[in-house]
Amino acid sequence: MLNLLGLEPSAIIRKKEKIYKELNLKDADKQTLIAAMSQNPRLIERPILIKDNKAVLGRPIENISKLLEL
Repeated sequence: MLNLLGLEPSAIIRKKEKIYKELNLKDADKQTLIAAMSQNPRLIERPILIKDNKAVLGRPIENISKLLEL
């Protein structure tokens, strides 16, 4: 999904979640962030929409419009 989004894990992680702070992920590397999101899906920014091998974060809402227009 990160490849479809063209983003790094740090771009889709919810930094205000309590678990983010509890796991001390501020300076974590990519693999650690991916593992944390895998084990704690609440950390993943959502919604993420996928269409025709393209993906966007649903925020801001304009991203959704751009994806649906493709």
